[in-house]
Amino acid sequence: MSFESDLKRMEEITELLKKDDTGLEDAIKLYEEATELGKKLNKTLSEIERKIEIVTSSEEDVLTTEELEESDD
Repeated sequence: MSFESDLKRMEEITELLKKDDTGLEDAIKLYEEATELGKKLNKTLSEIERKIEIVTSSEEDVLTTEELEESDD
């Protein structure tokens, strides 16, 4: 799944858990799925964060970029 589809599924799960007619067994399964999706989404965001370039202004007002240092997870 893509990040967007995972995020959409997380939103769907949230809505299902809010409903009064969601049974306990289903709620537990949905919660487990949401937990795994949350981990996956967080990992994806961390990877994206490592790739972001920081735009900085030099002393001459010329824009330069610096890559973020990759962390050793």
